[in-house]
Amino acid sequence: MKALSFAPVLLLASGPAAAESLYGDWARGDGQAHVKIASCGKDICAVNTWVSPSAKGENSGDVLVMTVKPESATVMTGTAWDPQRKLDYNLRIETSDTRMTTRGCLLLGLLCKDMNWTRLSKTNK
Repeated sequence: MKALSFAPVLLLASGPAAAESLYGDWARGDGQAHVKIASCGKDICAVNTWVSPSAKGENSGDVLVMTVKPESATVMTGTAWDPQRKLDYNLRIETSDTRMTTRGCLLLGLLCKDMNWTRLSKTNK
């Protein structure tokens, strides 16, 4: 799985403020990628802004389109679409001010991957 495979990332009607906790630049815990998360139309997009040369199958500019809704003040759930791989993921995102954990699942939850993230900077949208 790629950046937000998870996870891995779209929200809106029920809580734009919750989505804003995602907005900004994040470094993936495995050190293989950085992403910028921002509003993209009615959804939220995570775009790879930097990818390690050793990362296989990922490129700078790859996008993950997320549709999520808040489950609590710090947890969002929903789906993510990876247009590069043509894959849909079930997605769970937990955020704090400086940390994010994503869980992306395929095959009805049989194949899941968790990833930790560290905030590099925060933006409004």
